[in-house]
Amino acid sequence: VFSCIPRELPLAEIAYLIEKMYGAHYSKATVSNMTKAVNEQVQAFQQRRLASQYAAIFLDATYLPLKRDTVQKEAVHIAIGIRPDGTKEVLNYQVAPTESTGIWTELLGTLIKQGVKDVLLFVADGLVGLDEGLNRHFPKAKRQRCLVHVGRNLINKVRVKDRKAVINDFKQVHWAANREAPELKLNEFANNWHRNLSQVTQ
Repeated sequence: VFSCIPRELPLAEIAYLIEKMYGAHYSKATVSNMTKAVNEQVQAFQQRRLASQYAAIFLDATYLPLKRDTVQKEAVHIAIGIRPDGTKEVLNYQVAPTESTGIWTELLGTLIKQGVKDVLLFVADGLVGLDEGLNRHFPKAKRQRCLVHVGRNLINKVRVKDRKAVINDFKQVHWAANREAPELKLNEFANNWHRNLSQVTQ
């Protein structure tokens, strides 16, 4: 039943599918009560109090199939927080037809309402306009481009035969074990690829 609810199937159809697959009969009223319980849990999750401080918050969107009138992929905007002790948690999320700065700005405002005050670092995919929302709600926080997206951009700028080597060298930069090592690895990366791939090392 719970797996059908996010797809917004009609109650009668959910009851029919459960009976057909598992031989268990659920009335529309029972399915409705289950749906209500899940919706209440989701609402409680999205309104719960959060910690006031986070070492980092990752902002990203993933596209998942969602049934309204028809089934189409929509963007699930997700904020994942890392506490100072290293604990990771999903802070909140919002669903929209496409990824947008407006949704991100709204989600950042929701985090403040949930109690978030201090964030050292935001990691995001460089969406145009996102800085405006960060400046409004968390002006003191540092920003970093998501390394996964940086890596994808690198791949698009190099020849196919060089892609594996470029990505392997790039990974050495952000896999470094201490604060000093990334600078050394970044210089090595630039020196190794500057001559043939200057647009990558700029």
